[in-house]
Amino acid sequence: MSQFLQTASGIRPLDTPTLDSSPQIAIQVLERMMRLLDALAQRPDPVSLKDLSRITGLHPSTAHRILNDLVVGRFVDRVDSGMYALGMRLLELGHLVKDRLNVRDAALAPMRALHRLTGQTVNLSVRQGDEIVYIDRAYSERSGMQVVRAIGGRAPLHLTSVGKLFLSADDPRQVRAYAMRTGLAGHTRNSLTDVDKLERELAIVRVHGYARDNEELELGVRCIAASIRDDTGKLIAGLSISAPADRLQDDWIDSLVQTATGISDALGYEPIHD
Repeated sequence: MSQFLQTASGIRPLDTPTLDSSPQIAIQVLERMMRLLDALAQRPDPVSLKDLSRITGLHPSTAHRILNDLVVGRFVDRVDSGMYALGMRLLELGHLVKDRLNVRDAALAPMRALHRLTGQTVNLSVRQGDEIVYIDRAYSERSGMQVVRAIGGRAPLHLTSVGKLFLSADDPRQVRAYAMRTGLAGHTRNSLTDVDKLERELAIVRVHGYARDNEELELGVRCIAASIRDDTGKLIAGLSISAPADRLQDDWIDSLVQTATGISDALGYEPIHD
């Protein structure tokens, strides 16, 4: 027979962990969550609490409490008659992972080739909210520039060439909202901290099809970036060349754009021609 404990949130069995008990207990809760998700993944149809408890070996009240948390996070859906199924949040996250893994796979060899051509650092970045995230890079010591932001590093959209590509795909209202949220904080004397100047810069990006960072994120470093699109035409990543300010060459722009276009082609992108 289970023993019960009165808590601030009600009565729970003593074998039901709480996230704030200890790091070990928190890990145990995460492990139990994964057992429930795995059990749901094995069944094509919704599963009852009773069956989930039996499959996972969890006490029904423990399984119910964890499932409630997963439902709130949309990782699990509660359907008819107390049945449970995997939630849409997992589908959303799965698509994000799929996109990013695919673009990295498609970009790896072209990035290395572009690095060999230019001798400079080549970055692959994606957007997350109001920032870009560096997800891959091709570089060597001969680039003459120390890599400051490691893979996984972040930077504001308006201060980076790739970030400007993403902002240029937004409508003016979204750009203004971004400016309000972030305050367009600057990092150097060249940073674009005025929304009108930023919008003029984005208009130039739309015309030329590539973007620049003129020592706006880091003094002494300039960048140029081109867009990578998926099979739906969505802008999913940016390819950029970073170089010491006195070494960046406009002659590389065509090669950069062609490389980004080749990666987009590999992802199934087909431009619409008028």
